[in-house]
Amino acid sequence: MRVIYRTPTVTSTGGRDGGIRSADGFIDLQVAIPKDMGGPGGKTNPEELFAAGYAACFHSAVKRVAADRKIPIGNSLVEAHVGIGPRDDNPGFTLAVELRVIVPGADAEAAKEVVQRAHMLCPYSNATRNNIDVKLSVKPADGKDYDVDSAADWTP
Repeated sequence: MRVIYRTPTVTSTGGRDGGIRSADGFIDLQVAIPKDMGGPGGKTNPEELFAAGYAACFHSAVKRVAADRKIPIGNSLVEAHVGIGPRDDNPGFTLAVELRVIVPGADAEAAKEVVQRAHMLCPYSNATRNNIDVKLSVKPADGKDYDVDSAADWTP
C-alpha cells in the first residue's frame, strides 16, 4: 500500500485507565474504563474514539459517493455506536459497529445505494469488513429507517 498520510505518534499511558496524547498535541485526553465494564466511567474510552473516527470517515465517504453520483443528500449526518464484548469463537474481545446515516435530501433507494457504496469506499469499513459485525441503516427523506445490506458488492 502506498501511504498518503500517516498520523503523528499517539502515545497511551496507563492503557484503558490513563491518558492518550498525540505528538502534535491535538489529542490530549484522559481515558477510563466505562462503568458498564466495571470501571469508573466519566471519561472517554477507546470505543468512543473509534466511533468518532468511523463516523467522520464514513460521512466523508457518503458525501463523496453522493456528489459523484449527483444524489442530493441534504444536511446529512452519520451516527455511530461501537460495542465491545467477548468473542463467541475464541478468547478475547471483539467490537460491533452500528452506523445510522441520515440523508434528508434523498429518496429511500438512492439513500441505500449511497450507504452501500460508501461502505465499499470508507477505509474504516474496509479495515473491519469480515472482521467485526457492522450494521448499516439509513434514514432518507421519507423519515423512515431502513436497514442497508452491508454485504452488497458495489464498485465505487
